[in-house]
Amino acid sequence: MKYVLLILCFCLASRIYGNNIHVGAGRTVKEVKLALKLAHDGDTIFVDKGIYYEQNIIISSPVVLIGIDHPVLDGEKKFEIVSVKADHVTIDGFVLQHTGVSAINDFAAIKICNRKCVNIVNNIISDAFFGIYSQYGTSCLIKNNRLKGAAVDEQHSGNGIHCWKSDSMQIIANTVEGHRDGIYFEFVTNSVIWRNTSFNNLRYGLHFMFSNDDAYVNNIFSDNGAGVAVMFSKGVKMFNNYFEKNWGDAAYGILLKEINDSYISGNHFEKNTIAIYAEGANRINAEKNIFSNNGWAIRIQASCTDFKMKFNNFIGNTFDVATNGSLVLNSFDNNYWDKYDGYDLNHDGVGDVCYRPVSVYSMIAEQNPAAMTLFRSFITSLLDKTEKLMPTLIPENLKDNFPFMKPLPL
Repeated sequence: MKYVLLILCFCLASRIYGNNIHVGAGRTVKEVKLALKLAHDGDTIFVDKGIYYEQNIIISSPVVLIGIDHPVLDGEKKFEIVSVKADHVTIDGFVLQHTGVSAINDFAAIKICNRKCVNIVNNIISDAFFGIYSQYGTSCLIKNNRLKGAAVDEQHSGNGIHCWKSDSMQIIANTVEGHRDGIYFEFVTNSVIWRNTSFNNLRYGLHFMFSNDDAYVNNIFSDNGAGVAVMFSKGVKMFNNYFEKNWGDAAYGILLKEINDSYISGNHFEKNTIAIYAEGANRINAEKNIFSNNGWAIRIQASCTDFKMKFNNFIGNTFDVATNGSLVLNSFDNNYWDKYDGYDLNHDGVGDVCYRPVSVYSMIAEQNPAAMTLFRSFITSLLDKTEKLMPTLIPENLKDNFPFMKPLPL
């Protein structure tokens, strides 16, 4: 009886943990598709190094797919490569290349189709229309993948990591370049984007649309058409990211458009045309950020309300703040401004007179962009000096009442 119980326990354990199937040129099973047909729930499929030309591999049972020495799955520039149509699937350690391109179908190297608990880790994806595409994904992990697209124009390219109507996603430590948008969220909730690097993408490093209660933390957005766009969303946390070298006529570190109840903290904005552009942004807390060597640090439209800028450093920016209206319903207290030339008689570290970070020339340029051609002329400094003596154009209540004398140790 004891031996019967041992055998039953062994069989049960093997069924729980699954069997192993090996795929390769020198194996009995030579195709990934055949291995998937033979696999049972919980099995692990090991794929040997080599190139596999298989049209649209469909994973329809919960299996683990592991590449040995990064085998190549090639879409031959015609097909989607892998479609995940089961929960609890793992794809680990593959090179996926050359998907098809279609204006009708969003071909992807890996597509998650209305599934949960899918792990896509340690893969290299190159020359894909869309890299990793989640459609109605839930609680999926996309981690430590390298994606390199070959986008030439926005109309004929897809996104690196694309999530649509998904929830509780984890996008961690991926590198994305050469796509339309590096990372794209639309109708995505309760998700985190952490420690990714998104650079040299045509449009945005990260693009949010209608996505609430998400966080992006410790990411780098560099040399994109624009850094990050957060649009029509609420409850977004933006912590400790680095935005750099997002240059262009309409480029910015962050675009905030119709966004509410969100936080921007601990970020570093350097060498962007506009560090933060805000339009219709309400109840935003921006604190402990560094703005250095940008064209405009903040361009905040009159449509914004209760936008609180506090404990930030503004260093070496051409313009610190610009706005397009006289009514300001936002606050800018307790920041460091390198252009502040006030005094501190009681030596408490806070200036004794307020600082107005909006220059009259930025107001003129906001209404007449062509005026920027005269920016380095003598008339610019003359206008600013005159405005300080007799304020007429600068909004009266756009000021820092308690400017710090020294940079904050952020």
